[in-house]
Amino acid sequence: MNKKIINTEEAPAPIGPYNQAVMVNGMLFISGQIAIHPPSGELISGDIREEARQVMENLSRILTEAELDFSHVVKTTIFLSDMDLFNQVNEVYGSYFQSEPPARETVAVLGLPKGVNVEISCIAVK
Repeated sequence: MNKKIINTEEAPAPIGPYNQAVMVNGMLFISGQIAIHPPSGELISGDIREEARQVMENLSRILTEAELDFSHVVKTTIFLSDMDLFNQVNEVYGSYFQSEPPARETVAVLGLPKGVNVEISCIAVK
């Protein structure tokens, strides 16, 4: 197995015993990202679109560190604090996938880290 840990200071540091991403045999597994602004460490909240945009930007920075982009993403999982946020998050999310969006599921959960409204993880293939 060819395993490489991917971490960048351009995305939020892990808040537990995990890495931002792991590359294994050409597949990149990115841990769930929340709306933490990396330079300041502040949580983006208040506007769900801004929160979703920051999450997608954090994913983008990790993909870039692994020398990939959103065209390499084959699977995502979106966790929402409330399914009523689906349309707004979906609008932002969709703007990052110009063609051939990945497979995906979206689920509403009881709670997310730091009380955020959205968390997204993904899998990409080199």
